[in-house]
Amino acid sequence: MNTSALANVNSRNESAKKKRKIKALIQWILAIIVLLIIIFPIYWMLVSSVKSQEEILLPVPTLWPREFHFENYINVLSRGNFAKYYWNTAVMTAGILISQVVTGIFAGYGFSKGRFKGQNVCFVIVLGALMIPLQVTFIPLYIMMANWGLSDTFLGLILPEAVSPYYIFMLRQSFMSIDDSYIDAAKVDGLGRIGIITKILAPMCKSTLFTVTLVTFTNGWNNYFWPKIIARGESHRVLTIGLAQLQNTFAGNETMNNHEIMAGAVLAVVPVIILFFIFQKYMLTGYSKAAMK
Repeated sequence: MNTSALANVNSRNESAKKKRKIKALIQWILAIIVLLIIIFPIYWMLVSSVKSQEEILLPVPTLWPREFHFENYINVLSRGNFAKYYWNTAVMTAGILISQVVTGIFAGYGFSKGRFKGQNVCFVIVLGALMIPLQVTFIPLYIMMANWGLSDTFLGLILPEAVSPYYIFMLRQSFMSIDDSYIDAAKVDGLGRIGIITKILAPMCKSTLFTVTLVTFTNGWNNYFWPKIIARGESHRVLTIGLAQLQNTFAGNETMNNHEIMAGAVLAVVPVIILFFIFQKYMLTGYSKAAMK
């Protein structure tokens, strides 16, 4: 009986090990498939940016360039005013980022640690604003900016994006996870509300701040719809509009410039990719903390 029972136990253990190995193998295969689906468009953009236009248009696509044409990047920089587009995009993104950080931190503190009449109603309105796309409100926004004389200005680019319901929501959830005893202790030490926010809450929610800041930077850097409407001239044109204009430079001609468009796209996404690799370790932690409440 003992020998038979031991054999059954060993058999079950072996069966469980095989199931775990099969499960792990399936997980690895699925993870690789998902990774390829995500990475391949980026890879295709990179290799296409150093191909010739003739190679891009081949009936059978090549996964590796036959010849490297790094002059595509030089042509893009010389053909379009990309230095100006980079500067305009950086100014717009910095303005949006700073304003959203300031408004998000103080509004998140008010909704999480503040006590005022209609607090929950106001927060529901903020969440409702999170669900409304810009395409629904751009007409009254444009009329407001035009009446205020802010068309084709940096302030006109920044002001409609100055407050982010997403930023407020994330910081409110993160601040709620901090025990009120820290705030009470800070008040005993003589800190005011500004000091509590900047010296207690913000450092304790650093991962969430990095996460939402990176998302805000990405959204601002990739913004297309509103700059297309409000920035009519060359002086305030951003990268996303510059890429569209790069395509239009060959409109109506027999030749196309897909290779140069890909090179311009690579130049546009480089800052976002660099920041992602620098701050990626904070993102998972930030989302996890925001989901605790």
